Amino acid sequence: MINYNDRRFRPVQNSANGETSDETVFHYKQEGNVLTSTYAGGRIRQGHLIGLVDERGCIDMRYHQLNDHGELMTGTCRSIPEMMSNGKVRLHETWQWTSGDGSSGSSVLEEI
Repeated sequence: MINYNDRRFRPVQNSANGETSDETVFHYKQEGNVLTSTYAGGRIRQGHLIGLVDERGCIDMRYHQLNDHGELMTGTCRSIPEMMSNGKVRLHETWQWTSGDGSSGSSVLEEI
């Protein structure tokens, strides 16, 4: 299992209907298989997520965030890790809003 504790990630790619950008920074914490994160930057004033990490390092998570329009947005996400040649982690994510229009998308985050 990958230990994500105290790692930071930044989106390098996102669907047009997503709110995170390369200005958003995620700070992950992990105890056992429980993952949490705070994040902010760009269109995101404040966000939080909680998830479970499986033995392959995949994350099943739920998130909520307050955007720059004062809207509270929520969703689900599944992240699949890739170990990069520099030893850092890249996360390939598929997500869906559980608020707003309910649309889905994909994003890629890289460890910074």
